[in-house]
Parts: sequence; structure tokens; C-alpha cells
Amino acid sequence: MTPQTSSTDDVRYMKMALDEASLAFEQGEVPVGAVVVCRGRVIARAHNLTETLTDVTAHAEMQAITAAANYLGGKYLSECTLYVTVEPCIMCAGALGWAQLGRLVYGAPDDKRGYQRFAPQALHPRTSVTTGVMEGECADLMKRFFASRR
Repeated sequence: MTPQTSSTDDVRYMKMALDEASLAFEQGEVPVGAVVVCRGRVIARAHNLTETLTDVTAHAEMQAITAAANYLGGKYLSECTLYVTVEPCIMCAGALGWAQLGRLVYGAPDDKRGYQRFAPQALHPRTSVTTGVMEGECADLMKRFFASRR
């Protein structure tokens, strides 16, 4: 069963993911934020921690998957929706596939490193995908971060 939400809910939860991304920005991390919602309840919030943890796998999505699985007491997220500010990379998409995520919602595409370019079949076959939710705001935060690094 795939979780469904309205576009109003999508915006509300994406705003939460953007709050997480802003925390990452403030910590000098690439500003990606993620929120997992299950049955209308936020069960996990995360942002990139690759610099903080010196761990290349500490992406927002990976942190959110782990937190959600711990909350649920199981590894499958088939009744959950992940909201993430930027299109997941192939590592994260693969993990989401193994977790059998019910729904993925992301803001901005990642034309350089996103899963759609390299591994469009990485997600579980039953995972539904919604793109472009608050795309401008999500992309703007990334642009501001990288401009500040130059």
C-alpha cells in the first residue's frame, strides 16, 4: 500500500525538510534535509552530517532511514513517505529501495549526481515519486551554500 498525501501536506512536510537543510547549512554541511512521515506523523528528521561525522555515507536520507527504522522497530518503510530537499544520489536511492519506501517526495533535481541520471530503477518498484515540491526554495538554498564556498 502506497501512502498518499495532499499537495498541501507535501508543502508542509517539505518546509520541515528545508528547516533541516538550513541546520545543515549553518553547520557547514551541504544543505540537504529530510523528513519521514508515517500514517500522518513525522517519525524522523535529519540533515547531512558528512562533515560532522567524517562519513561520506552520512547523507540526510541515510540518517532519516535509520531513525525511521529505529522508530518503527523494523527495516521496511513501505507505509512511509520521505521528503527530501534534493533528489537522492544513487547510494541513497539504493537504500530507499532496500527499505521499500512507499513514497519519495523531493524538491530540486540533482542533474550531476541524482539517481535518475545513473540508476533510475534503484527505488523499489512500488515506490511512488513526486518531484518539484518547493523546487525553487530547495534549489536556492543549495545555490547560496555553494556560492558562499567560492
